[in-house]
This record gives sequence, C-alpha cells and structure tokens, in this order.
Amino acid sequence: MTSTQEDQHGARSQRSQEADKPHRRKREKTYSCDECGKNFSGAGHLKAHKLIHSGIKAYSCELCGKSFTHAGSLKTHKLIHSGIKAYSCELCGKSFTQPQGLKSHQLSHSGIKAYSCELCGKSFKTVGHLYRHQRIHSGFKPYSCDQCGKTFSCSENLQLHQVVHTGIKPYSCDICGKTFRWLLSRNNHVRIHTKNDVYCCDQCGKLFVRYKDLERHMFTHTEERPYKCDLCDKAFKDPHSLKSHQQIHTRKKLYKCSYCEV
Repeated sequence: MTSTQEDQHGARSQRSQEADKPHRRKREKTYSCDECGKNFSGAGHLKAHKLIHSGIKAYSCELCGKSFTHAGSLKTHKLIHSGIKAYSCELCGKSFTQPQGLKSHQLSHSGIKAYSCELCGKSFKTVGHLYRHQRIHSGFKPYSCDQCGKTFSCSENLQLHQVVHTGIKPYSCDICGKTFRWLLSRNNHVRIHTKNDVYCCDQCGKLFVRYKDLERHMFTHTEERPYKCDLCDKAFKDPHSLKSHQQIHTRKKLYKCSYCEV
C-alpha cells in the first residue's frame, strides 16, 4: 500500500470513528415546570426540581438542623461542618469546600461581567446570578416559608430565612465564643479579632468588616446634617436615617411580624 493510500485509509478510519461516537449536541429543554416556568432537558430533572415547590425537605442535617429537599444538597452542606476546603484559588489562596465555589470565585479576579439585565442594565459574572436578579423585576416569589408564610424569589434566600425559626446558632467564634446563625456572619466577625481585611475609623479606631458600615459610622463624628426632609424641617446626618424618617410621612408600615399580623 502506498503512503497516499495509507493516508486515505487512515482518514476514512478516523471519520468512521467520529461517526461511531455518541451525538454530543445539547438536548433541548422540552420539560417545563408549571409552577415557575423553568425548563429542563429530562423528565427526571423536572421531577427533582418540583420537590422545591412541594416544600418537602426530607433530608436533615443532624449537626445544625437545616433541612434539604435532595440528599445531594445535604451531602454538599455537610462539607461546611467538616471544615475541609480542598479547592484553593491559585491567585489569592482562598479555599472552598466545593469546586463550584472556587469556579465562581475565580471570576472575581477576571473582572468580567458578561451577563447583563435587559431591564436595568446591571451586569453579572454568572448567568445564575443574572437569573436570580431578574426575579426582582418580575416580582415572582415561588418559595414560601411554611412557618410564617414569607415568600422569596430564590430557594437560597428561603433556606437562610428558615434558620431564624430554628433558633440554632451552630457557628461559633473560636476566640470569644460568640455564636452565629450563618457561616458568613461568623467569618465576618472573626475578621475583627484577626484585623484582616477590616476598615478602621481614623477618628476613634473602631473596626468594621464592610466599607459601607465605616462610611455610615463616619457621620457620627460630624455635626453636619446635609440630608433634609422635603416634607418637614428635620435634617439628618446620613441618607439611611432620612429614608427611615420619610416613611413616617408616607404612613407605610414596611416591617411585619413573622408570627402575627402586626
């Protein structure tokens, strides 16, 4: 066989192998949830999704009492209690319990926000964050708390809210013993002790974990009240106080008790 024939034979063989490979084109999402309209490529995925709307959470964490609709979600949650963070960022060293957490974090270094909202123009790093944001415009809140009836636009916010009803504070500070309902709150608190990534007031030395909290605090060191109410003569040091005051004029009662109608 000549080299040309060998090449042709090899090319035909390669084409045959490619033809034998399974078709990798993405499946169409033909299964739609009649509760929220979300689409899925398979009936199994739709069935698993519908458990969210049922409110049934059969899988409970024995360490903190948090419950989940899927066994996989409980398994992922338990990694938080283990303290194992096997996925580390090569750029800053921050570690995560799940690969998805690392992948989302790495986008923060790129600065790229490729997904933008058509209604308000706000941009996001992931399509998931965009979808979550778009529910604000729709007003659609399909997730409700079975304890108080409060509704939420995403399941994550519902899960965070439900911890309030348990009264459990599983996350404690190793330095002072203070306990917290959420891991993020504990981690933010610890920064006060370690003085890592904190903001210090140059007037009194008070520390803050968020820059916007420092900005709000700085108003306490000035006598100026630049924020004036256009409905009365009252003036305030910061915009948040003015906004709270103006609710008196509108007679809106924005905060409702979770346990009664007051």
